[in-house]
Amino acid sequence: MPESPADSPTTTDGEAAPKTAAARRRAGRPPAAVLDLGGITTAALRLISKHGYDGLTMAALARSLNVAPSALYNHVESKRDVLLLVEDHLTALVDVTAFAAEPWESAVRKWAWSYRDVFAEHTPLIPVIAVLPVTDAPQTLAMYETVSAGFRAAGFPEERIVSAIVALESFIFGSAFDVTAPADIFDSGSMAEATPSFTGAVRSLAAQGHEKPADVAFSLGLEALIAGFGALRG
Repeated sequence: MPESPADSPTTTDGEAAPKTAAARRRAGRPPAAVLDLGGITTAALRLISKHGYDGLTMAALARSLNVAPSALYNHVESKRDVLLLVEDHLTALVDVTAFAAEPWESAVRKWAWSYRDVFAEHTPLIPVIAVLPVTDAPQTLAMYETVSAGFRAAGFPEERIVSAIVALESFIFGSAFDVTAPADIFDSGSMAEATPSFTGAVRSLAAQGHEKPADVAFSLGLEALIAGFGALRG
């Protein structure tokens, strides 16, 4: 029943007082969804960045989003679904545009560097994503489709395309870890005299003064892979 003017709150001068936002708000669902897939993905990445992969649980994700777990399950059915969202988000950041316009060698080179740089920022996810099935992951499948088409167009044997991509990914993921390695990772310490060849090689590399030794190693390995795979092209 509508309230009459007599029932409305008034100010001291007798005029009707304005209703508060709380009084005006209508009952029922909020006008916009509290959760969306983008927000879930961002929160999952934040959790993994802070606490590692083990820190990503559905309960922790719901808490970080300030919602009940039941609200989270309205959007994703399981932790695997969350990981697919994360995988797709990261894969979408990998640059594959060169496959449409540049020679095969250049396209592979740009794709690999971009791929490494993206995952160097998210190394806790590498052991998980490296073995996560790509089923129902549209962005990830789109990347593989573009890369596979580029290999095929360059005359690469079709039966070796997937194996070549896996070999490159294995190198890329390992190199992403290398980006985060400490500067003294190859310091032989008290065993320097007992390992003269290795210690000498380490010192020789250091003497070159490379600002990013991980980049030097990645470039060397990538060029070797490109040259080796290139020999398989028809």
